[in-house]
Amino acid sequence: MKPIRLMRGFLTVGFWTLLSRVLGFVREILILNYIGPGPLLDAFVAAFRLPNMFRRFFAEGAFNAAFVPMFSKKLEGEEDAEHFASEALSLLFAAVMTLTALGMIFMPALVWLTAEGFAGDARFDLTVGYGRIVFPYIFFMSLGALFSGVLNATGRFAAAAAAPVLLNILIIPALILGHLSGGPVITWLIWTIPVAGVAQLALVWIASRKAGLRIKLRLPKWTPDMARMVRVAVPAALASGVMQINLVVGQIVASNTEGAVSWLYAADRLYQLPLGVIGIAIGIVLLPDLSRRLKANDDVGAQNAFSRASEFAMFLTLPCAVAFLVIPLPIVSVLYERGATGSDDTAAISVALAIYALGLPAFVLQKLLQPLFFAREDTKRPFHYAVWAMVVNAVLAFGLAPYIQWMAPAIAATVSAWIMVAQLGFGARGYGQVAKFDTRLRKRLWRICLASAAMGGALWVTWVILVPWFGLPGWRYVALLILLTLGAVVYFAVGRLIGAYVPSELRAAARRG
Repeated sequence: MKPIRLMRGFLTVGFWTLLSRVLGFVREILILNYIGPGPLLDAFVAAFRLPNMFRRFFAEGAFNAAFVPMFSKKLEGEEDAEHFASEALSLLFAAVMTLTALGMIFMPALVWLTAEGFAGDARFDLTVGYGRIVFPYIFFMSLGALFSGVLNATGRFAAAAAAPVLLNILIIPALILGHLSGGPVITWLIWTIPVAGVAQLALVWIASRKAGLRIKLRLPKWTPDMARMVRVAVPAALASGVMQINLVVGQIVASNTEGAVSWLYAADRLYQLPLGVIGIAIGIVLLPDLSRRLKANDDVGAQNAFSRASEFAMFLTLPCAVAFLVIPLPIVSVLYERGATGSDDTAAISVALAIYALGLPAFVLQKLLQPLFFAREDTKRPFHYAVWAMVVNAVLAFGLAPYIQWMAPAIAATVSAWIMVAQLGFGARGYGQVAKFDTRLRKRLWRICLASAAMGGALWVTWVILVPWFGLPGWRYVALLILLTLGAVVYFAVGRLIGAYVPSELRAAARRG
């Protein structure tokens, strides 16, 4: 993939991911307004985490790590890539169908394992009921991941990136209709999720057909290619499973405090905006590009792709992390504090957001470093690293819980994320020059940090001045807009002054996108 096409891919995926996250904000605002932190939202979060957990386990973890590099290399080598994709689809269909059936049957056990603090109160039965409705979402999303991987590998990023937007497009009107109807809004919410899964699968399947890709469902066969894919996928699945265990550990700790699962969920959705737009978008585009370059022995191009992706990611991630750390309270209060969400909820969510902000660069860096391993079909070492990160997470979450209660999972997640980055960075040194930042990035990285620090200082001073405005209904929206606008102006002005970026490069990237 040429640099121009690579940047276009970043921007395409980034645009659709940004749209999805913005609509996700609208969704979360409505959920917190109509339902609010408490037993119902705790139960929904725990139930919806189950298909999302297995989705990341199968679709975004094992499958992307194993299927995408193999499919990309078959395309590069002009082998029968469509036949390989059809075999993979058939095997994935059988596996996920079995998982879905087992999950719905043993839902009470899954809920107890992932939220044992719910046992003995109404949240447990609510979660079991909600879980059986939303769990089939994993089936549609896992199959959709295959078609998305095929589209990404062939350089067609738009449909795959647009598919997640459908979830929010369908949920938002469902929440509004549920509220206007006077019935339980939660019922409209949970039943919309499997419907959205069908719509997302249909979108990427139709896009693959229009692209001329004829991927067909067949009887599953155990071929040498499938055996190789599974050998690569199993360690990646375990690695992704370890990361999901970290989330479950946090939920177990939080489930002992009513409302805490909801608080952590709301904070998670905020920091997921830059993580999704930057980290996930770059990871999606970078993996197939690195795979093709390594297949063609283009080490110089691979290093350039890795360094430009890292530069782009840090340029956007660091100021976001600083903003979440310095002014979490005004951000959370303006976005969430209304209806069923009160000032106590806002304070708790703000604390969690500030803690997560410290780990945001690490979460993004993981998305950049993992493709260096996955492009070489090396999934074993990331799994070993993830195990150590999981141990750190569990020790901190359970060890700190008696002292700081529900805040322990946020601290544990942040520390374990940096442990994971340190291991990935140290392990990638063996790949030589490809895994090293080039001269341009090394010169600009410290300047990006300095510009972010200057922006943080400006945000804090401005917030102190505007505090009275945030207590006035209506004016608080204006105050937040002024605050964020000023922060952006300071960041770009200082960054331009000290050479953190070159405007012509940003304009050229935007035109190509």
